[in-house]
Amino acid sequence: MLIDTVAWVRTEGGRILCARPRGKGVFYIPGGKREGAESDLETLVREIEEELTVRLDPATAVHVGTYEAGGPGLPADAVVRMACYTAEYRGELAPSSEIEDMAWFSYADRDRVPPVDQLLFDDLKSAGELA
Repeated sequence: MLIDTVAWVRTEGGRILCARPRGKGVFYIPGGKREGAESDLETLVREIEEELTVRLDPATAVHVGTYEAGGPGLPADAVVRMACYTAEYRGELAPSSEIEDMAWFSYADRDRVPPVDQLLFDDLKSAGELA
């Protein structure tokens, strides 16, 4: 079972933006699941606007990696695939829709995100982008 997701990688000052959905104790890299025949960028723009009230500029999007991992609370045969992109945005970041909270995480917060997100944290740390 494959859970196909797209995520927005926004780092500033050695920290990465993470979001926590309502009623959950875990933070995630912002983004979500594809609807129908959406492209990665269509999914990303829609999800980020719904979750964080900002509009991504698809012309500035850069693919930074795709990660796969299982996770707690998922069936044993489930794998989350997360295609990650950076992109510039317009607007003011604010939690919206199903998002209850957002936070800027350093590498020290790695254990607060799911396994697939931890893979991204590792790569960002190696690249010197996470403190």
